[in-house]
This record gives sequence, structure tokens and C-alpha cells, in this order.
Amino acid sequence: MKLFVCDHCGNTVYFENASCERCGHKLGYLPEKNALVSLVESSGLWSTPAFPDDAYVFCENAHHGACNWLIRAEPGGDIYCAACRHNETIPDITNSLNLTRWQVIERAKKRLFYSLLRLRLPVETRNEDPVHGLSFRFLADMPVAGLPVMTGHDSGIITIALAEADDAERESRRAAMGEPYRTLLGHFRHEIGHHYWDLLVEGQPAAQRFTQLFGDASADYGRALEVYYANGAPMGWPQTHISAYATAHPWEDFAETFAHYLHITDTVEMAGAFGVRARPRNQDEHIVVDQVRFDPYMEPDFDVIIDHWVPLASMLNNLNRAMGHPDAYPFILTPQVIEKLAFVNSLVHGAPVQEQLARLDAVG
Repeated sequence: MKLFVCDHCGNTVYFENASCERCGHKLGYLPEKNALVSLVESSGLWSTPAFPDDAYVFCENAHHGACNWLIRAEPGGDIYCAACRHNETIPDITNSLNLTRWQVIERAKKRLFYSLLRLRLPVETRNEDPVHGLSFRFLADMPVAGLPVMTGHDSGIITIALAEADDAERESRRAAMGEPYRTLLGHFRHEIGHHYWDLLVEGQPAAQRFTQLFGDASADYGRALEVYYANGAPMGWPQTHISAYATAHPWEDFAETFAHYLHITDTVEMAGAFGVRARPRNQDEHIVVDQVRFDPYMEPDFDVIIDHWVPLASMLNNLNRAMGHPDAYPFILTPQVIEKLAFVNSLVHGAPVQEQLARLDAVG
């Protein structure tokens, strides 16, 4: 994630801001420009000095405090932005608790889409691709029916339990499941990993390398989960997997690795935006944090990213400990895990090429 600047007064503003705290100008995010711009309203349309020739409207979900993204104003054009148009189901937002939780979910989803768009990954909707298109269902539990909502992925449809937007409930589930880390953004990044396995690995040239690194994806998934929940992760798993859950099945290993790739890439970009660097007074060169002078979203060499991430994660963890909080990144990156992360990096950087080839094939 980058830092943004109000183009009216020069104040630093942040991705979720709907207005500038200094000058009061309304702000909107333009995904195609990766810009958070100040706005002036005229006859129901919005313009910005950053791009004066264009007129914009806000996404329909801005009316519910759930979005600050803009859409180019066109007759008969979309009323939902590049992220919200993927919503298939949202909760009943006449219920104030549902509305509040959905707003929280949307903020996390927008950060996911920031990464997907920065990486230029394919993000077709269900209407554009009825088989593999991406859509979201945000569902509340049905206590009367006794059916809790399960967060998960199924052929491009990602379901997020509305209860995960409640901090206390999410922490309770994290503790009950023995997880070191559980966040809404983490859920989105994990489930989208399943989606991109379908698009970029299954039946693709990358499948062979995937099998070498992650294992045989044809192994019975349901049975694998039963074994994992009955027995837990095997001995020695931290040497080969990013998390205990990643050991359950190669699909879960890939999804966990994909999520961590996004964690790392986005945080390194944020560190670069702040100009973070540190030279510890104990002179330990292994924990020197160098200033980020590259774009991690565009960096094809994952070694460059990881060389910045490891000392940065150490610094983040120790800052958290100084405040009495758990580690921000409670994970160990072994050479085998880093090799899997590098595979994901190479995969996503090849995705725009694959997308172009697919479009050329369709035209041909």
C-alpha cells in the first residue's frame, strides 16, 4: 500500500479516507490511476484537478459508507466500482449491526483489490466469466436454523462469514483453532489464493512446478481435511510450510502461501512509502532495514523482496512486543517456504501475459 497526498492542500491522506482532514475536500479513489483525488461537485458529477477532462460518480455503495471508489460518468455505465461489482450477496443492511460489519468487510476487500489491480491479475466478474468469474457472498449466521456460515471458496465464489468482522468473535475463533494470526484481510488473501490456483495453475504449464513444491493436488481434499483436524500438522512442519493449516492439503498450502505473498508485498510497499530504514545500535547486520527503493508489486526477483522483508518483519515484531501486543508477523520463513513464495511471485508476474494470450486466442 502507498501513501496518498491530497492534491488540493498537500496533506497526507490514506487509502480509506473519504475526505481530507486538513482542507475538508471530498476524496475518491481512482483504481485505474491508483490515485486518491480531491473532488469538486457540479450538477451531481464530480471532477478533480488531477484529471480535469473527466467526470466521475461515486460507487453506489458510497451511499452506505462502504466505499470511496469512483467510476467514470457515462450514460448507462456501471453503478458499482471495480471492486464492488463483484459482490453477489451482502447482508441485510437495514440491520445496523450488519451494516457496520459489512462496512468493515468492504474496507478489507478494497485492500485486497488494491493488490490484485497493482499486480494486474485477472478479475473478471461472474457475468463476464460464468465459470471462473470472481464473486463474493457476505453472509450472516442463521442461528434459528443452526447453520453457521463457513468462510471459503468454491469455483470463484468466495464466502466470508459476517461474524469475522467482529473483533471479539474473530479472536475467539483464532484462539479456539490455535491460529497465530487471523484477520479479515488474511481471509480475503487466503481465499483469493484458491481462486488464482484455479486460473493460473490448474491445467497450466505451472502445474508441474506446483506439484514439485506443494504436492499432488489430486489427493482427496475432504479426507485430507479430516486427517488434519483429527491429528494436526505432522512433526517438522515449520521447515516446509508457512503454517500448520498449510499442511492439510496442497491447495491449502498454496492459498496460505499466496496470502503471505500479498502480506509481504503490500507491507514492503508501505514501508517504502514511509521511507522506513533502520540500523540497529548493536551493529547486527542481519537486522538492518534498508530503505525500499523499488516497487515490490513489479519486482520479478523475489529475493529482492524477501531481503527487505525479513529484517522489516523483525522490527515490526519487536515494536509490537514493546507495546505488549503479539507479533505482527508470527511466522518463520525457511528456504523451502521462500521457494514457494518465489513461485507465487513468478506466477503472478506471468499472469498478465497469460491473460493477453487468452484474449488473443479468443479473438483468433
